[in-house]
Amino acid sequence: MLFSAVLSRFDPETAHHLGMWVIRAAGVRPFANVVRRITRPAPSLRTRALGIDFPSPFGVAAGFDKDAVGVLGLGALGFGHVEVGTLTAIPQDGNPRPRLFRLIPDRAVINRMGFNNGGADAAAARISRLRRRRDRPVIGINIGKSRVVDVADATADYVRSATRLAPLADYLAVNVSSPNTPGLRTLQAVETLAPLLRAVKDAAGATPLLVKIAPDLDDDEVGAIARLAVELGLDGLIATNTTLSRAGLVTAPAVVEAAGAGGLSGAPLRARSLEVLRIVRDAVPAEFCVISVGGVESAADVRERLDAGATLVQGYTAFLYRGPLWARQINRALVRD
Repeated sequence: MLFSAVLSRFDPETAHHLGMWVIRAAGVRPFANVVRRITRPAPSLRTRALGIDFPSPFGVAAGFDKDAVGVLGLGALGFGHVEVGTLTAIPQDGNPRPRLFRLIPDRAVINRMGFNNGGADAAAARISRLRRRRDRPVIGINIGKSRVVDVADATADYVRSATRLAPLADYLAVNVSSPNTPGLRTLQAVETLAPLLRAVKDAAGATPLLVKIAPDLDDDEVGAIARLAVELGLDGLIATNTTLSRAGLVTAPAVVEAAGAGGLSGAPLRARSLEVLRIVRDAVPAEFCVISVGGVESAADVRERLDAGATLVQGYTAFLYRGPLWARQINRALVRD
């Protein structure tokens, strides 16, 4: 908590970069050996999904480690997997700063980062080195559309990233649900999504492929995408991304308005994320992998998602509030359940 309190004095994006330095240090020998003794998940938490053994069902959602620079540190801190990205085929700076805002009374964050990342090629070099490490966590790679590419040409852009990154990924996730890239969410329409996913699946080859959806879809749309993913032979679905809704926030309206546009994540997303999980699980076979993310703060939240049919669970925003031992706390409490 002291770590988080210190970082809270900084601009949120600056705080994130400072925190990442600490996380990266946690993955460097000999520090990593010491950290792992404290944080290593119990063997009973091992989870089989996507043909892979995950040390814990709890991992880090995409957006936290956009460029795959903190993977070893996050693994050392006890996360069972790290979904890096969102990565784009073409490097991009993202939206102008400030673009990340804390809503402390809601334990939430608004972001309009805009897929800021160094591009697929630069990340591929790092991930290739990581794959040779026996001490690495499971690595998922989340890919999105390059901002300079027109939505009409999105499929070729996704295929370019998939071709480059799928051979390096334990699983590949197609992000068509961020609210911060103009036009991206239009790709969630089934008639548009189907040919895109077919093309990416062909490019991904044997690498497990998942699609990540928004919480702002209506229930029928969620069910339709889930059924499409099964029909196309995808391996899983990630539910959910951030929301455009501002309903039910307790943060002062002036603060929320000042933050402006962007996706909301954190505790306020919990109820809708759980609803979407249940809709997806009802629409897909038992063996289909469903990763639940959104509003996860505690081991009780993780257990609730697993009981509702999630195969794996991810978190992000609460890490900013709970600090570096968050995964350890969740893993230990899960063992006590």
